[in-house]
Amino acid sequence: MANIVKKLLHTRMRVDDLDRTVDFYKNVLGLEEINRKESPRGSKLVFLKVPNSDELLEITYFPDSGPVKVQEDLVHLAFEVEDLEAFGQHLAKFNLSFSDGPTQSSSGTFAFIDAPEGYEIELIQYDK
Repeated sequence: MANIVKKLLHTRMRVDDLDRTVDFYKNVLGLEEINRKESPRGSKLVFLKVPNSDELLEITYFPDSGPVKVQEDLVHLAFEVEDLEAFGQHLAKFNLSFSDGPTQSSSGTFAFIDAPEGYEIELIQYDK
């Protein structure tokens, strides 16, 4: 069928502090910055590559839209990790900790951390 989408390309998240947020995703989660540009309307855009995925994360700074206000439990990104306990130790190097969990589920263990602006990040360690 020719009119269906082929794949998810990127997810955009607007932020108030572009550099702080990009640093978080690069240093804490290990994403790779692959492109930085400005849109025709003046948005500053940074595209980050997610390891082992074709999908990109687009971090956008556009202050004309007003301050970012992320509601609790509105949206989150989920990333698979090899070892949740080791990731918790990695977080401590940045003075960060899990905001919820770790919690055991039927398929593994998951926990959440808060990214800048209040976006939630779910970390999942699947059972082997």
